[in-house]
Amino acid sequence: MRAFTYQRAATAAEAAAVAARTPGSRFIAGGTNLLDLMKLEIETPAHLVDVNGLGLDRIDATPDGGLRIGALVRNTDLAADTTVRRDYGVLSRALLAGASAQLRNKATTAGNLLQRTRCPYFYDTNQACNKRTPGAGCAAIGGFTRGHAIVGQSDACIATHPSDMAVAMRLLDAVVETVNPDGATRTIPIADFYRPPGNTPNLDTNLRPAELITAVTLPKPLGGRHVYRKVRDRASYAFALASVAAVVQPDGTGRVAVGGVAHQPWRVPAADAALPQGGQAATTLLLAGARTTEENAFKVVLVHRTLDAILKG
Repeated sequence: MRAFTYQRAATAAEAAAVAARTPGSRFIAGGTNLLDLMKLEIETPAHLVDVNGLGLDRIDATPDGGLRIGALVRNTDLAADTTVRRDYGVLSRALLAGASAQLRNKATTAGNLLQRTRCPYFYDTNQACNKRTPGAGCAAIGGFTRGHAIVGQSDACIATHPSDMAVAMRLLDAVVETVNPDGATRTIPIADFYRPPGNTPNLDTNLRPAELITAVTLPKPLGGRHVYRKVRDRASYAFALASVAAVVQPDGTGRVAVGGVAHQPWRVPAADAALPQGGQAATTLLLAGARTTEENAFKVVLVHRTLDAILKG
């Protein structure tokens, strides 16, 4: 790990301003992903801005019947929250599937959204990786691709997004709240939060430089049956080969989002309309245009069968 300087911020606007004027700055809260990347020298920040003291750790009802989740709410607290368990069960289930209790105790809502890919080529600094080093090439393309993307990928990157929580947030149409270095705030629908890899896979999100997440809001509850199914190589904590988040209404209508198959939580609204026709019809629309390899073509069948199991109850 390389040397770095450190300071605690007193307000969200101050944290963003400090990060903007200090080259090489990164925000740190739980640090469950960032510290690992720093140890491997994949991330080499010159300055860390500690945001743990900003008071962004509340879960509050919104005037329109939704829920506002502070950026620093720990994953354990969010999963266990009474309102979340009752009204947003898919979110609670996704969080519990996502990591061990020790990690959930430290990881934050914002940090979970911002975690970086677990592509092995990204983590191996001896391998070419455009996400780690822009313009270096992508060793995964033409390499072993069992865990890689089958939709949404580009000729520069085929990595997947690792977050379970983000899949549920995408299903629920969450909105990300931020503050900029000048103190201005804005909101970003989760559908617009992540960037397609294109030719700049090093840029994971549409956050601006030094922009800080302050909260995530959820609209009023959808009702229905909430399900999160995660398929992985082992029963204990591992990243998804594929995961399916769904809310299914008594009449068979609903909505669906998929993880483990793309650079971001994957949702195709047209697939929602096909849910009453069954898992095959919805999967065909969800994964239309899939570009698979010999190693990861099974993901198409995996998503179909997982969604079928959910729809059958």
